[in-house]
Amino acid sequence: MKILVLRFSSIGDIVLTTPVVRAIKQQVPGAEVHFATKPGYRSLLEANPYVDKAHYLTGSLRELVQELRAEQFDFIVDLHNNLRTSLIKLQLGVKSAAFDKLNWRKWLLVNLKINTLPEVHIVDRYLVAAAPLGVRNDGQGLDYFIPAAAEVSLATLPAAFQQGYVAFAIGAQHATKRLPVERIIELCALLHQPVVLLGGPEDAANGKLIEAHFSSRTAEKTQPQILNACGQYSLNQSASLVRQAQFVISHDTGLMHIAAAFQKEVYSVWGNTVPAFGMYPYRTKYHVLEVPGLECRPCSKIGYEKCPRGHFKCMRDIRFEPFFPPAPGTPVPVSDARLG
Repeated sequence: MKILVLRFSSIGDIVLTTPVVRAIKQQVPGAEVHFATKPGYRSLLEANPYVDKAHYLTGSLRELVQELRAEQFDFIVDLHNNLRTSLIKLQLGVKSAAFDKLNWRKWLLVNLKINTLPEVHIVDRYLVAAAPLGVRNDGQGLDYFIPAAAEVSLATLPAAFQQGYVAFAIGAQHATKRLPVERIIELCALLHQPVVLLGGPEDAANGKLIEAHFSSRTAEKTQPQILNACGQYSLNQSASLVRQAQFVISHDTGLMHIAAAFQKEVYSVWGNTVPAFGMYPYRTKYHVLEVPGLECRPCSKIGYEKCPRGHFKCMRDIRFEPFFPPAPGTPVPVSDARLG
């Protein structure tokens, strides 16, 4: 069978599709697996041995449909389930199945704070869409494949980081899914290992502020060393640094799922979104850092550029000490920025 998998965004969502791709390739006899997405996610697919061919939305949707039609697929697994993928399925005219986005249930949780969502991870909901092919969950978790050329040697890091470090993914697409800089500083001050800050170019300025804060305190033995790697590495190189970390701290974002793919212990930080949406770290040890019982949370299934209510309690009131207790006799750290 020739099978097409559809998922056009984003990094984390595409990583979460990998158990489906693997199951189809390994469990459907003779399966030829194709994947359609946006060109910006090419690096997520190129090294995946379970993807036989990738197709990219580089031009119009019509051009992509023409390319896909020429392949003569037997079945489509729609793991995006939006207008674009519906149009593709309609125009290709082959058998298909789509995963249930549970949008109305998410709406109830966001707007009325009524939680009717099933306690089912999104990966398992993705797998339901592939069930007509006879596949099942193999229990092997997520995949992430790093090309050999993208592996980062620890010898290229400063000496203090070569014996071990914590990876802290400080970015996220929306501001309400990110800790404020001063709170990241507070969290880092509780750590006893060197910390590598990971993120894209858009996170580099915040990373520089955090790094500078601790660089000014090099004489204080209790302060961790910080390396701002935001914007300095490709996604695959950042994944390599995640894979080699002792553990990972991350917001609700793509690097959190990449960490889960490497079976890292994850400390996941949640602001306006909640694990109940079904996108918590999959099949790995993890801890949830959040403000439980906050009446305005979740305020969105995605996020905002600022707190709709102005107080941002979902991030400002998270307690870090239960997860990272300070050394005996050490006062609870508060950053200069927060002291004002």
